Order: sequence, then C-alpha cells, then structure tokens
Amino acid sequence: MKLFLKIILTTIILIHSSSAEIIKVFEFTDEEFKTLEVRKVRGSNEKTTYSLGMNENGSFLRAEAKGTASGLGKKVKIDLSKTPFINITWKIEKDLKGIDEKSKKGHDFAARVFVVKKTGLTPLSNKALNYVFSSNNSTNEFWRSPYTKSSIDYVLSTTKENLNEWVTVKANVKEHFKKLHDLNVDELTGLAIMTDTDQTDIKAISYYQNIYFSSE
Repeated sequence: MKLFLKIILTTIILIHSSSAEIIKVFEFTDEEFKTLEVRKVRGSNEKTTYSLGMNENGSFLRAEAKGTASGLGKKVKIDLSKTPFINITWKIEKDLKGIDEKSKKGHDFAARVFVVKKTGLTPLSNKALNYVFSSNNSTNEFWRSPYTKSSIDYVLSTTKENLNEWVTVKANVKEHFKKLHDLNVDELTGLAIMTDTDQTDIKAISYYQNIYFSSE
C-alpha cells in the first residue's frame, strides 16, 4: 500500500511539474547575441564587454566592466497573468565590495536584470524593476533608484552569501510591480541585462544563464 501511494504521489508531482508553463527570454546563442539591442548608459564613454561561453549546463553570457556601462536588451511580450515568475541563474566572479549601491556615486552592480513596463511616451516614463546581484546589501532589500523614481532596485542575490558560484533565484514580477510601484501589470514590454561600473571605475566580472519566466 505504501509503495502504491508513493507511486501515485510521484506521478502527481511529475504531471504537475510538466504542466508548468515556461517562456525563455535569453538563450545566449550566437544567433540571439547578434540581435540584442546594445544600450549604452548616458555619460559612459565605454561599453561593457559581453561574450558567450559554454559549461555543463549550456550556454552563458560573460560580462566584464571597468569604468564602463552598457546593457543588452530586447523587446518582449510576457503575459504576467500566466507566467509571473522570473527565473535567473547567475554568478559573480569579481564583485564591487565596499561601495554604496544606494547612492548616485555608487550605483553600480556586477549583475542586474531589468524588467520594464511601458507606461508613457518616453523611456524615462516607463516603470522598471531592477533585479540585482548586490555586493553589499542583503537579499530582499529594495530601494528607489537614486537616478529615477520610475525604477526600483531589488536584491535577489548577494556576494555576501554567494561569491564565485552559480545561484538560481526566482521572483514574482507581477506581485513586485503591485507592491513597489502600486501598478497592476499584466504584460511586460522589455527586458535587459547590464553589468556596469561607470560610477566607481572598479572591475567587475559576472555571468548570466537560463533567464526565463514561469507559471510557478
């Protein structure tokens, strides 16, 4: 009887897992890499260096910045009513320990992923969540960007706990837009990756892998 129940429960779990919807955003292939929009940060003279690599879990993006700031983005249509969770696998090899990430002079991150909802006619009027791999703050801390009220920085990982090791994290984007922007968002319109050190001129090295949205 115990064996029978175990088989039934295992079958239910497998069926439940297979029914979860997944929407891939970045796959880090050569073809995709050529189509990504390079978004240089205003005021930065140089771009962050991005390159592709491969490990046992598939392809990844390597980012290296030293006084540089630019991101890689794409326009998307993510139905948050169906797939509200963003999933990110990332790693920081060299972090930015000792800076004040909440200030204008220290607003650099070794790794960050922006999710954007278009809410106006100009980019500055759009609402964004900036999911960051912090070098100095704790997970689940959040604050308004020192540069714009339209963007919230939210710590999903920290090198105080995980330095030079792969970490997989998940966040409910729909809930965060409501909680942090008081905005009901059913569809995202943009997503971007960025590693930047234009404010602090410190060297940072990071890696991104397996970024997708899921129903659970």
